[in-house]
Amino acid sequence: MTSMAKNSSRSVLLVEDHQELAETVGSYLEATNYIVDYAGDGLTAMHLGVTNTYDAIVLDIMLPGVDGLTVCQRLRDDAAVTTPIIMLTARDQLDDKLKGFESGADDYLIKPFDMPELEARLDAVIRRSQHLEKQYEVSGLKLNLDTMEVARDGQNLLLSRTLFNILHVLIRESPKVVTRAALEKELWGDEPPDSDTLRSHIYNLRRIIDRPFEVPLLQTRQGQGYCLREPAAD
Repeated sequence: MTSMAKNSSRSVLLVEDHQELAETVGSYLEATNYIVDYAGDGLTAMHLGVTNTYDAIVLDIMLPGVDGLTVCQRLRDDAAVTTPIIMLTARDQLDDKLKGFESGADDYLIKPFDMPELEARLDAVIRRSQHLEKQYEVSGLKLNLDTMEVARDGQNLLLSRTLFNILHVLIRESPKVVTRAALEKELWGDEPPDSDTLRSHIYNLRRIIDRPFEVPLLQTRQGQGYCLREPAAD
């Protein structure tokens, strides 16, 4: 496979330890106008993911040394890499999918898969990422997608990946109400966890972004969903 071209508008890091599959996927993507870099283990993937700029990363979970979930988590949390990541795995259990999204993955594809589906998912996550606004602010509450930082009234706030994702959806849609179903779909796709999981996350998010401050911003609308706005906006 070729090395990443600096001027390419569609570059992908393929992280897969099965050489035959990697060659098959890489050849297909190159034939559809992708420039492909390859990593066969987690450490190489982290190095390339931090030092190079890609339009997307296709990341297998089962890797020698450092597994894909850890690679994803470190790229997101330690290196603040916002490149779209598609998890690639032979596993099909809900728990594995949830762990993938929790670690910061944007999409999930189960082996065996059709190459056109992988291409379509890559195109979708890249298109979404290129149109994302990078910074949001509502009444002194700020969220920065580039640095993965959240602050309110100048005070930095520490959020888990899941809480960050919930806040991102709410602040992006503010002042609109986001339904419970829409929020769960953004977070967990078509297979959300039990109903208490989101409620628990909302409680923890409110505890961090609202309780230390005078004006509450995160509102629960009974029978509707959640929204982020000043009470005066009603």
